[in-house]
Amino acid sequence: MRSLGVDVGGRRTGVAISDADGILASPLAVIDNGDDKETIAEILKLAQRYHVQRLVVGLPYSLQGGIGQQADRVRNFARELAHSGNIEVKLCDERFSTIAADKLMVEAGVKKRKKKERRDAIAAAFILQGFLDSLES
Repeated sequence: MRSLGVDVGGRRTGVAISDADGILASPLAVIDNGDDKETIAEILKLAQRYHVQRLVVGLPYSLQGGIGQQADRVRNFARELAHSGNIEVKLCDERFSTIAADKLMVEAGVKKRKKKERRDAIAAAFILQGFLDSLES
């Protein structure tokens, strides 16, 4: 089953895609956030273009496992996403996904100015890959 991973941020939303078998996640796109309706429309266009059957939205729990203001915003976003499209939406813990993305880019030697452009899509790939791996357990 093909899935999209979504990392909702304040300024940008990263999107990743799985292969058709739902085994491997790869960065796909970064969407500059307008209002939530515009961002949701862009995500749903990608889902339709790539014949996606599931959206996995990263939920930013605090380090202690609690729900803060950003997590509430993301839950509301995911709820609107589910209502706007005829597609399954799952929430997945996204703690450390941006840190992992930054570490990967440093190890790969990505230039500083390119990091911002790619970070959110790579973080979305980490979120999606974690979800896909959990299905195999």
